[in-house]
Amino acid sequence: MNLKSFIQRHQIASYFVLTYTISWLGALLVVAPNLISGSRITTINGLIMFPVMLLGPSIAGIAMTAIADGKSGLRDLRSRMGRWRVGGQWYATILIPPVLIMLVLLALSTMVSPDFTPRLFLWGLLFGIPAGFLEEIGWTGYAFPKMCLKQSPLRASLLLGVLWGLWHLPVIDFLGAASPHGTYWLPYALAFIVAMIAMRVLIAWVYSNTSSVLLAQLIHISSTGSLVMLSPTLIAPAQEALWYWVYAGALWVVVAIVTITYGKRLMRKSLVVAAL
Repeated sequence: MNLKSFIQRHQIASYFVLTYTISWLGALLVVAPNLISGSRITTINGLIMFPVMLLGPSIAGIAMTAIADGKSGLRDLRSRMGRWRVGGQWYATILIPPVLIMLVLLALSTMVSPDFTPRLFLWGLLFGIPAGFLEEIGWTGYAFPKMCLKQSPLRASLLLGVLWGLWHLPVIDFLGAASPHGTYWLPYALAFIVAMIAMRVLIAWVYSNTSSVLLAQLIHISSTGSLVMLSPTLIAPAQEALWYWVYAGALWVVVAIVTITYGKRLMRKSLVVAAL
């Protein structure tokens, strides 16, 4: 069996191996001089590592689409990335991350400490653009539809959410305003991953009803951009871990409402009937 045949037989596993290899190896190369010299990995290193990591999901998504589905698959991917004619209610889902973040921070600033007061760094929204555009080529454009062939969209999105969250591990300590997080690294990392799993279910819900990779990209941009734009700056690691846990809880409340309403297929009944 040649390599291409092996990849075609193990498409999902091959995608994640390729994604993690490209992203994590790229991140390692960025900090290799620091590791060799024994010097501290700085915040600047972390900021450089993240855009390098974005190459993993995008390159793997395009490569696996070409290998598994050929030219027709690439045309379909381009079509789904350009699919903007969906119901206006689905575009409203882009507001879920900023609204929840604002509500969580305002509640904490009122009831716990003014340190949680959200800031308004409008330029922060731009940080979400490369993350959302490049990552979703792979996560939603390739991995999620393939995973749904063997399991329900809800189960596929939960598993993809775990893998997506863990994918951030090389840079997770450089995310957020309280970086580095010191002894609160683990609580913060777990809160971040739990939040990302919930966000992945919401992205999968929207995609399942629209087949729009573009909309998935926009929601991802909103999620990442809102965290940068609204996160409080004068905050301690323990406080950041706390508000991320509260935000994760808020996201899971929305996920619960979605799953109760739409079921494990995350789709409107009319679309489920049409798919059958």
